[in-house]
Amino acid sequence: MASVATSVVSSASDWWEEMNESAVWQNRIFFTLASLFGLISAVALIQLIRIECRVPEYGWTTQKVFHLLNFLVNGVRSVVFVFRPGVQKIKPEILQQILLDMPALAFFTTYALLALFWAEIYYQILLWLLMWWKPVQVIIILSKIFFAGASLLAALGFLLYGGRLFLMLQRFPVESKGRRKKLHEVGYVTTICFTCFLVRCIMMCFNAFDKAADIDVLDHPVLNLIYYLLVEILPSSLVLFILRKLPPKRGITQYHPIR
Repeated sequence: MASVATSVVSSASDWWEEMNESAVWQNRIFFTLASLFGLISAVALIQLIRIECRVPEYGWTTQKVFHLLNFLVNGVRSVVFVFRPGVQKIKPEILQQILLDMPALAFFTTYALLALFWAEIYYQILLWLLMWWKPVQVIIILSKIFFAGASLLAALGFLLYGGRLFLMLQRFPVESKGRRKKLHEVGYVTTICFTCFLVRCIMMCFNAFDKAADIDVLDHPVLNLIYYLLVEILPSSLVLFILRKLPPKRGITQYHPIR
């Protein structure tokens, strides 16, 4: 039994190494990621246009900003993965790091609190400046630990406030279909976002201390595929699907934008 398990692990390890070292599979996986990010970006843009056409008089509501950020974040991710081999060759290395990190910062902003966004931007710029002047390994590790800590705070924030909102809504009568749907929306979005940022936190911790878990290199395409599917593509797709409902037309019922 032990020999069979060892054989399976060895075969899986060989397959993993073969995939990572294959330029063909690198290109296939990166173009697949680019297509998926591009699709989500297009869906977010279409949804933004539909909402703007439905209720243009309310300006930039939170819902519109959410879809705009989703469009920009996933669009940039798509472009980066289309030119991923070229991005890896950019010099100085700090510019390469900015191209790879900025979409992650923007994605974090889309789902996290505005104050947390400004804090992350501020400290990340400081870390980039330190890396520019003295790109030592310790600074790179601190940068990744910072991302992990910010992701953990976001996960706890969604768990705390999403959970509180869900419990509060449960106390009210939910006999109407609309209220039941809103309760389910809050529960689904809270679970998805908490899981997404928790996985991101765990992965960034491994990334900081284990070179085999580094997602910012060309020879880990399978890891890139798993990571971005779990922490960005799948959560974005599910949240866009859950929040797909358009606000009612003006005149049928009074629409109050979410601020």
